[in-house]
Amino acid sequence: MANGGDPGFFLGMSASRRAQERRAAGSSGGNRGGGTLFNIFPKMIIPIIVYTLVAFIAGAGVMSSELFSIRMVSGADWALTTGDLLVILGLFFLFIETVKAAGSGTATILNHGLSMLVFVLCLALFLLSGRFATSTFFILMVMTLIDTLAGFVVTIVAARRDLAVAD
Repeated sequence: MANGGDPGFFLGMSASRRAQERRAAGSSGGNRGGGTLFNIFPKMIIPIIVYTLVAFIAGAGVMSSELFSIRMVSGADWALTTGDLLVILGLFFLFIETVKAAGSGTATILNHGLSMLVFVLCLALFLLSGRFATSTFFILMVMTLIDTLAGFVVTIVAARRDLAVAD
């Protein structure tokens, strides 16, 4: 640099200042790590609730019922079942949970704890209730496990990054 300073030093100082500002915004009600219900509520429970409603109202056998089919160019018919649609819904909410896991605030940690509770509930339902002993529910249960594990891992990595920047 022209003034003889180390560019890495100045980059580190500006990154440290930004990290301190983010932490200050989070503690004063900013959107980073805020304790809103949206941040705390585990979204993976939504496909589980939908599955539960469908399983108790129509029976677990309806998961394999065909919603529609599309004739492909190859001549084969591609069919979408109710269970497939629930798995797609679960993937959508898993994506939201993974993106949301990058925070390191109290709301994020509460969300991970509740996500673990959802996984334990799913595991108990899968093992103890015949209505939940289906491949569709098993896939949803594995998605809740991935949500829990990925949430903890992403939060730890993000916290380490914040600590490294703040040093």
